[in-house]
Amino acid sequence: MITDWSTAPDDAATFFARRLAVETDPTDVAAALDSGDPGFVLLDSRSREAWDRGHVPGAVHLPGREIAARAEAELDRSVPVVAYCWSPACNGATRAALALSLLGFRVREMIGGFEYWAREGLPVETADGVRTAPADPLVAPAVSCGC
Repeated sequence: MITDWSTAPDDAATFFARRLAVETDPTDVAAALDSGDPGFVLLDSRSREAWDRGHVPGAVHLPGREIAARAEAELDRSVPVVAYCWSPACNGATRAALALSLLGFRVREMIGGFEYWAREGLPVETADGVRTAPADPLVAPAVSCGC
Protein backbone atom coordinates (compact mmCIF):
# COMPACT_ATOMS: atom_id res chain seq x y z
CA MET A 1 0.00 0.00 0.00
CA ILE A 2 1.26 3.48 -0.82
CA THR A 3 1.70 5.52 2.33
CA ASP A 4 3.76 8.40 0.98
CA TRP A 5 1.77 10.62 -1.38
CA SER A 6 4.32 13.41 -1.39
CA THR A 7 5.91 13.16 -4.83
CA ALA A 8 7.62 16.45 -5.58
CA PRO A 9 5.79 18.45 -8.27
CA ASP A 10 8.98 18.73 -10.36
CA ASP A 11 9.45 14.94 -10.26
CA ALA A 12 5.85 14.38 -11.28
CA ALA A 13 6.09 16.94 -14.10
CA THR A 14 9.26 15.29 -15.44
CA PHE A 15 7.66 11.85 -15.32
CA PHE A 16 4.43 12.89 -17.06
CA ALA A 17 6.24 14.94 -19.73
CA ARG A 18 8.46 11.95 -20.55
CA ARG A 19 5.43 9.69 -20.70
CA LEU A 20 3.61 12.01 -23.11
CA ALA A 21 6.72 12.07 -25.30
CA VAL A 22 6.44 8.31 -25.91
CA GLU A 23 2.68 7.70 -25.79
CA THR A 24 -0.32 8.67 -27.84
CA ASP A 25 -3.94 7.52 -27.84
CA PRO A 26 -6.43 6.18 -30.39
CA THR A 27 -8.25 9.51 -30.77
CA ASP A 28 -5.05 11.40 -31.59
CA VAL A 29 -3.88 8.64 -33.95
CA ALA A 30 -7.24 8.67 -35.74
CA ALA A 31 -7.13 12.44 -36.14
CA ALA A 32 -3.60 12.26 -37.54
CA LEU A 33 -4.57 9.48 -39.97
CA ASP A 34 -7.66 11.44 -41.05
CA SER A 35 -5.44 14.43 -41.87
CA GLY A 36 -3.95 12.46 -44.77
CA ASP A 37 -0.41 13.21 -43.59
CA PRO A 38 -0.02 11.69 -40.13
CA GLY A 39 3.77 11.98 -40.01
CA PHE A 40 4.18 8.38 -38.81
CA VAL A 41 3.60 4.79 -39.80
CA LEU A 42 1.15 2.86 -37.63
CA LEU A 43 2.44 -0.59 -36.69
CA ASP A 44 0.29 -3.46 -35.46
CA SER A 45 2.53 -5.78 -33.46
CA ARG A 46 -0.07 -8.53 -32.89
CA SER A 47 -0.10 -12.04 -34.32
CA ARG A 48 -1.39 -12.86 -37.82
CA GLU A 49 -4.54 -14.35 -36.27
CA ALA A 50 -5.27 -11.17 -34.31
CA TRP A 51 -4.53 -8.99 -37.37
CA ASP A 52 -6.92 -11.06 -39.48
CA ARG A 53 -9.72 -10.59 -36.93
CA GLY A 54 -9.41 -6.82 -37.39
CA HIS A 55 -6.86 -4.03 -37.48
CA VAL A 56 -6.60 -0.29 -37.95
CA PRO A 57 -6.97 0.60 -41.65
CA GLY A 58 -3.63 1.62 -43.09
CA ALA A 59 -1.58 -0.04 -40.36
CA VAL A 60 1.49 -2.09 -41.18
CA HIS A 61 1.53 -5.61 -39.75
CA LEU A 62 4.80 -6.55 -38.11
CA PRO A 63 4.43 -8.99 -35.21
CA GLY A 64 6.52 -8.07 -32.20
CA ARG A 65 8.48 -11.30 -32.32
CA GLU A 66 9.58 -10.49 -35.88
CA ILE A 67 10.64 -6.86 -35.40
CA ALA A 68 14.34 -7.60 -34.93
CA ALA A 69 14.44 -9.64 -38.15
CA ARG A 70 12.18 -7.54 -40.36
CA ALA A 71 12.06 -3.89 -39.24
CA GLU A 72 15.19 -2.76 -41.04
CA ALA A 73 13.89 -4.04 -44.39
CA GLU A 74 10.24 -3.06 -43.98
CA LEU A 75 10.26 0.30 -42.21
CA ASP A 76 11.78 3.63 -43.20
CA ARG A 77 13.99 4.82 -40.35
CA SER A 78 13.24 8.45 -41.25
CA VAL A 79 9.52 7.98 -40.51
CA PRO A 80 8.42 7.77 -36.86
CA VAL A 81 6.47 4.68 -35.80
CA VAL A 82 3.39 4.40 -33.59
CA ALA A 83 3.05 0.85 -32.29
CA TYR A 84 -0.05 -0.84 -30.94
CA CYS A 85 -0.95 -4.28 -29.71
CA TRP A 86 -4.13 -5.69 -28.22
CA SER A 87 -5.19 -3.76 -25.12
CA PRO A 88 -4.13 -1.96 -21.95
CA ALA A 89 -3.80 -5.41 -20.37
CA CYS A 90 -1.10 -6.34 -22.91
CA ASN A 91 2.44 -5.01 -23.00
CA GLY A 92 3.11 -6.14 -26.57
CA ALA A 93 3.16 -2.57 -27.90
CA THR A 94 5.60 -1.58 -25.16
CA ARG A 95 7.88 -4.46 -26.13
CA ALA A 96 7.52 -3.57 -29.83
CA ALA A 97 8.34 0.07 -29.12
CA LEU A 98 11.38 -0.98 -27.09
CA ALA A 99 12.61 -3.27 -29.89
CA LEU A 100 12.15 -0.52 -32.47
CA SER A 101 13.86 2.12 -30.34
CA LEU A 102 16.82 -0.22 -29.74
CA LEU A 103 17.09 -0.49 -33.55
CA GLY A 104 17.22 3.31 -33.79
CA PHE A 105 13.61 4.06 -34.80
CA ARG A 106 11.68 6.98 -33.33
CA VAL A 107 8.62 5.38 -31.78
CA ARG A 108 5.56 5.98 -29.63
CA GLU A 109 3.07 3.55 -28.16
CA MET A 110 -0.67 3.89 -28.80
CA ILE A 111 -2.08 3.35 -25.33
CA GLY A 112 -5.29 1.37 -25.16
CA GLY A 113 -4.24 -0.66 -28.16
CA PHE A 114 -6.59 -2.10 -30.74
CA GLU A 115 -9.22 -2.80 -28.09
CA TYR A 116 -9.74 0.87 -27.34
CA TRP A 117 -9.46 1.80 -31.01
CA ALA A 118 -12.44 -0.47 -31.72
CA ARG A 119 -14.32 0.43 -28.52
CA GLU A 120 -14.11 4.12 -29.43
CA GLY A 121 -16.03 3.34 -32.61
CA LEU A 122 -13.10 3.97 -34.95
CA PRO A 123 -12.86 2.08 -38.27
CA VAL A 124 -11.73 -1.55 -38.25
CA GLU A 125 -10.52 -3.41 -41.32
CA THR A 126 -10.95 -7.14 -41.97
CA ALA A 127 -10.91 -9.29 -45.10
CA ASP A 128 -14.56 -8.26 -45.53
CA GLY A 129 -13.70 -4.56 -45.69
CA VAL A 130 -13.78 -1.61 -43.32
CA ARG A 131 -16.54 -1.25 -40.76
CA THR A 132 -17.27 1.10 -37.91
CA ALA A 133 -19.16 -0.19 -34.89
CA PRO A 134 -20.98 2.04 -32.43
CA ALA A 135 -18.73 3.46 -29.74
CA ASP A 136 -18.84 1.87 -26.31
CA PRO A 137 -20.32 4.58 -24.05
CA LEU A 138 -17.99 3.53 -21.23
CA VAL A 139 -14.90 4.54 -23.21
CA ALA A 140 -16.32 7.08 -25.64
CA PRO A 141 -19.13 8.83 -23.76
CA ALA A 142 -21.41 11.33 -25.48
CA VAL A 143 -19.89 14.01 -23.25
CA SER A 144 -16.23 14.68 -23.97
CA CYS A 145 -13.73 14.32 -21.15
CA GLY A 146 -12.36 17.66 -22.30
CA CYS A 147 -8.76 16.54 -22.61
